Amino acid sequence: MKQTDFPLSVPELASPQADWLRIEGVSKRFGSTLVLDQIDLTVRRGEFLCLLGPSGCGKTTLLRVIAGLEAQDGGVVVMGGRDIGILPPAKRDYGIVFQSYALFPNLTVAENVAYALKLPRKERSARVAQLLQMVELDGKQEHYPAQLSGGQQQRVALARALATSPSLLLLDEPLSALDARVRDNLRQELRSLQRRLGITAIMVTHDQEEALAIADTIAVMAHGRIEQVGTPEQIYREPATRFVADFVGCANWLPVHQNEAGLVTAGDMSFGLSLPVGARAATAFCRPEDICVEPHWSAGGSMTMAIVERVDFLGGVRRAVLTLAAERHVELTVDVARNEPGYELLVPGQRVPVSIAPHKVRYFVDGAA
Repeated sequence: MKQTDFPLSVPELASPQADWLRIEGVSKRFGSTLVLDQIDLTVRRGEFLCLLGPSGCGKTTLLRVIAGLEAQDGGVVVMGGRDIGILPPAKRDYGIVFQSYALFPNLTVAENVAYALKLPRKERSARVAQLLQMVELDGKQEHYPAQLSGGQQQRVALARALATSPSLLLLDEPLSALDARVRDNLRQELRSLQRRLGITAIMVTHDQEEALAIADTIAVMAHGRIEQVGTPEQIYREPATRFVADFVGCANWLPVHQNEAGLVTAGDMSFGLSLPVGARAATAFCRPEDICVEPHWSAGGSMTMAIVERVDFLGGVRRAVLTLAAERHVELTVDVARNEPGYELLVPGQRVPVSIAPHKVRYFVDGAA
């Protein structure tokens, strides 16, 4: 499954490292349903990319198209300068880990890992031992999948995917069947292993926390399209669309207007910034940690009074739902850390002053995506 095994009929294309894997205009239909709609995406060599989105958005179908398990209706998939979209799966130089692990129940751990290895017995045994040590399963060679925990089975699946030293690792919701603690630990181990090996990885997930924690780059998908591609911080801090803002993290939305003096206002708060050209009304977006619960009231500016409706304890922070005193229909979700001055003020029924720094606010023009 090395690139040198590609048949001579595959055309040579340019292969800059910045777009080592290039997906251009890929589309796919199942019957009358458009599942992938002109997908364009590039992946750097050694990058960890997460395809993030809700169920049915097309992310798994895109992964299967890259793997050759589904044929695209249009577009090309280029890896390392070669059009792999015309090749069978076995010629695409990747390893894949499925959500269900897909281990052979009648084979031992060693036999599962060695399944795709075409090596003499001694070399094969050494390679299996090396891989099992890599995923911390020393001594489990003769165990069967049913004798392992879910986390251990997933490690076996990962070792098997890496057995042939592929150029690309594909991961389809690989951690979703595990409990929270095992999932968190394996997530960090997977990221560490990927960095150590320098392998390019693409992971499908619907778990935003997982994507933010593990990815170099996130591609957020919805309705068969890519909504935004960026670093985890860009996706979280600078969402390009309302969908991204709502899907990734917790979002606050405030209806705002631009008054005759050109100031942007929300109720009795003023942000002092101009709306996009031509817009008189928009919706302001900010994250829960961008709202400050102030210890004291001061009139004017971007401060207003709010009423604490509910408080949840989330370990390091209190998360409170507030309603604006001036506009009770407007809700805000606020995260306040224990060492912040407003922490002790978050008591249901309490009136508290809150402020939002203007530079923390982003605007979405009403009617825009």
